[in-house]
This record gives sequence, structure tokens and C-alpha cells, in this order.
Amino acid sequence: MSAIYIAGIALCSVLAQWVAWAFRVPAILFLLLTGLLLGPFSGVLDPDALLGDLLFPVVSLSVAVILFEGSLTLHFRELKGISKVVRNLCSIGMLTTCIVISFSAYWLLELNWRVAAVLGAVLVVTGPTVIAPLLNSMRPTQDIDRILRWEGIVIDPIGALFAVLVFEAVMLVGQGEVLSHTIVALVKTVGVGLSIGVVSGWITTQLMRREWLPFELHKFGILALVLISFSISNHISHESGLLAVTVFGIWLANQDDLEIDSVLEFKEDLSMILISTLFILLAARLQLSDLMMLDSDVFIFLAIVLFIARPLCIAISTFGTDLPMKSRLVLAWIAPRGIVAAAVGSVFALSMMEAGVADAEKMVPLIFTVIIVTVVLQSLTAIPVAKLLGVRQPSPNTILIIGANHVSRAIARGLKEQNIPVHLSDPAWENCRMARMDGLPCYYGNPQSEHAERYLPLTTIRSVLALSPNRHHNALGVQYFSHLLNEKNVFSLRSSSSHAKANKDSATFLSRQILFGENGAYARLSSVIAKGGKVSATRISEEFSWQQYLEMNPEAIPLLILKGDKDSDEDAPVKMRPFTSDMEKPPQEGERVVALQPPKISLLKDPANNKAKDNKKDE
Repeated sequence: MSAIYIAGIALCSVLAQWVAWAFRVPAILFLLLTGLLLGPFSGVLDPDALLGDLLFPVVSLSVAVILFEGSLTLHFRELKGISKVVRNLCSIGMLTTCIVISFSAYWLLELNWRVAAVLGAVLVVTGPTVIAPLLNSMRPTQDIDRILRWEGIVIDPIGALFAVLVFEAVMLVGQGEVLSHTIVALVKTVGVGLSIGVVSGWITTQLMRREWLPFELHKFGILALVLISFSISNHISHESGLLAVTVFGIWLANQDDLEIDSVLEFKEDLSMILISTLFILLAARLQLSDLMMLDSDVFIFLAIVLFIARPLCIAISTFGTDLPMKSRLVLAWIAPRGIVAAAVGSVFALSMMEAGVADAEKMVPLIFTVIIVTVVLQSLTAIPVAKLLGVRQPSPNTILIIGANHVSRAIARGLKEQNIPVHLSDPAWENCRMARMDGLPCYYGNPQSEHAERYLPLTTIRSVLALSPNRHHNALGVQYFSHLLNEKNVFSLRSSSSHAKANKDSATFLSRQILFGENGAYARLSSVIAKGGKVSATRISEEFSWQQYLEMNPEAIPLLILKGDKDSDEDAPVKMRPFTSDMEKPPQEGERVVALQPPKISLLKDPANNKAKDNKKDE
């Protein structure tokens, strides 16, 4: 019977993620709803009866993996590049939020001071998994988008670490006869966590650098080290394990010569599985009686979280900066709580209940209430608030090019010259390096990954051109962005005519392999560019028609059609449509044709230039 329940949880997790994907909203919302339906509302699922004594170890180990994955994204060099506002939000702003929520919970809800302090520390974390989908639909101005994304990325591990330290401190108070004993116990716990984390990070680094651990065992080996580090640290000093795995991840993330991309990708997948399962289990553990014992004062508490704690945090963090008031108002409203708050808070609540701390059973219902209210309320109101304040970006105008190879770079340079914003993406570092040397922004990695959702400017992307010679990369990109941007805005290049007819490809991918017509295969483009071909633009006019262009450029490979002045402002951006095999409307008067010109005629520009050359010859 247990096997059926576990399999059912897995199926429900996938369904909840799929529904969230279909509606383009944070998955946490449907995961929580699924857990509540299976648990307190229907009584179908009872996690305590299903897992018994294993429940706490399963939850604890899952949270350890989630925190480790989050800490793998915290690079010290990136902290130097973020704005002053983000640094303030993750330091004095975080402390302000914690103090306001903790005192509100203590005085208003009359919670035990230990529970109130830990509750305040847990609720400082937002996290990228809830922020990113909200921003993608909201499309705020660049300053708001950048601040909120970076706050979610940075405060995820820092806030979790802060919560761990607060929990350890309050649980140690009173265990000794004097304050010095408590301080010694806290130093011991922090010291053990730091030491285990650093030692684990150093051992893992040596195993990978010296190739003592084969590449195919990197993912599984590091997962095993994370779990054993967490367990050993907790065994030596109670509740120091979360600190150990967080430090472990930060250590690995900041080793410049260490290749951990495959590990990070694996941990992202594993975290999704654990998060989905964990949220359903934790939500199912809630009892209607637990929810009912939250009286009307909870609404006042929620109002303080929404309208006092966050605005005060933003006011302090943005003091003395030149951030516009409208941007500050949006920042003061957007702060949905998510995965780390629920997962870490649940672990702390279980530990406090085992220790017999009063009111510990109220922590999880309160955390879930804050999560549900902030996610639902802010997801529904984000777009109207951005429109009302006039801080929503205009329609996206950036072209994302999958692949940063020499063909992609040549086309990107041609687009950039015509005032079309471009962003490249490639999992090969050498290609990214070459693109950046050409002054082209390039994301290093796969654009459909969870990591890309944090770092790619998805809110500004209008169209996607899949130009990688790797058909697999193109297919994944087309599948992912066809849902995100609408299929009509996603195009793919054919790597060869035989591949284009491969039956194993998805129908979506097959239907979008239409870039650049019959002569636009990657091999042909690559060959022309290798011989010295250039991408240039020619304007179609009344004096120089499309038919004349074809007659004068029989060997050119038309790529794109641009409409609008290349020097236009943001209110009238240049519009682009690619040449495709099924294109019905040819270039019109006033539009520009961007084409790959063979070496001999690569200097062809506007007809006016050609006329000047002809006059010079006549002289």
C-alpha cells in the first residue's frame, strides 16, 4: 500500500508542475494546493502514517540537498557586481524584515519567543523559483527586474544560513547556567558546521581536480558527500548540518578551475523532484485544526508582513540611492515567499516540537499561510501594479540566438549593426568567450535550464533563433521557448536535409525548422562565412525592388527582413521577421534585407552606394 501512495505522490507532483507550466505561474502554488487537497481536506494522504519515523530524516536530507543546490549558485565575484540596493536587501534589509516579523509574531500572535524569532528569520527568504516566473509575466523595468532577480538569487542561501544560525542560537539559550555557556555552545555548533563544510568542499575539490573520482561518478559522488556531511555534522553538533552543506556548496561554487556545470544541472533536476514531493508531504501534514487555531490576529500579522515589514525593508535598503520612487513602490510590494521558507521552516518546527518548545506546532501553518497569500496576491496584482505605476517594459524586442558558433556570431553582429538587441547562449565556453570578445552578450549554458531562468533576460526576449549545429540543443530550445513565447516566434535552422526529416523529432521542432529557406542549412552558411562571407543589410525601395535585388545578388542567402528605422527609439523598435521556407510575403518597400553575402560581393550595401560606384567607373 505504501508503494501506491509514494507512486501517487510522484504522479501528483508531475501533474502539479505541468499545470503550473501550462498556466505560467509559480509551481509552488499548485504543489501546495495538491498537498492540501490530499491531506487536510480529503484525508487521503497522511505523511506521518506513511513514513513514520523516517519522515523527519527524509525532510531534513531533502532540505540539505535543496540548500546545497542553492548555495552552488552563490559566487563571491558576482556579489561585487550587484547593486548597492541588493547588498542592502540581503544584509540590513534582511535584518529589518526579521525583527519586524519576529516582534509582530511575539506581541500580536503571542507566540513563544523562540518560535517568533525563528519564524521571522525563515520569512526573510524569497527565492528565484517564485520570483522568476512572476517577473517573466510582469516585465518590469530593468532596475526592478535586476534587483528582484538578484535578491532572490543571493538571499536564497544567505537567508537560509541566517535562519539556521538564528535557530541554533535560540535553541541553545538557557541550556547553560550562564550566558557564556550558551555562547560557547553556539560557537561550537557554528564551528562544526563551518569546519565540516570547508573540509567536505576541500576533499571534493581534490577528488575532482586530481581525477580520483571519474566524471561519470561526479553527480552521485557529490550527492553522497552532501548527505554524509550533513549527517556527520548533525551527529557531532545538533542542527549544524544545514550550515555544513551550505558552506560546502559555496566552497565548490567559488573554485574557478572546477567544472561543476553537470553537477549543478543534476542538482537542479534532483531539487525539482525533492521540492515537488516535499511540498505535497508538508502541506498534507497540515491539519484543519491547525489552520483553525489561527485566529483573526493572523490577518493583522499578514498585513504587517505585506505593508510594514517589506516597505520598511525597501525604505532602509534604498535610502540614499537614486532609485525612482515608482520603482521603490513596486519593490515594496513584490516579495513572495517560497520553497526555502517552507522547507527550512518545517525542519525547524519538527525539531522544536521534539524539544517540547511551546507553540512550535503553529509555525508551519503560519509559514504556509504567508506563502499562499504572498504568492497568490502578488501574482494576481503584479501586472496591474506595474501598469498603474508605468514601470512595465514595452513589448520584448531582444532576439535570443541559441548557439554562439561563428555562424551565430556573424548573424548577431549583423543584427546588432541594425539596432536589433541580441543575446546569445551556448554551453561551450570557447564560443561564449568569442561572442563576448565581439561585444555580444552571451549566456554560458543551456537556455532552457533553471539556472538560465535566473540569469537570462527572459522578460526582454521576443523571438528565438536556434542556430546551433547540434540538433539536440536546437530541439530542446524550440520545445521550451515555443511554450514560453508562442510557437510562431520560435525558429530553428536545419543542420541537414536528412535530419530535418528525422521521425524521432517532435512535431513542434519539425514544424519550426524553417529558417532561411531551402538554401539556409548550417553547413552552407558555415562554408560561406569560412570563405570570408559577410552579413550585410540592403534597403528595398521604389528604385530598387526585391526582384532587382535577387537579380543582382544571385548567390546571396537572405536571412532576415527588418522593418523600421535602424536609429529608431524604444517607442518604435525595429521589427524583424526571418526568411523561412513557407514565407508568403516578400520584402516590401522601405524594409531592409539582411543577407549573407559571398566574399566577392560582401561589400554590397544600399543601392545609393552602388550608384555612386557606377558613376565613379563612368568617370
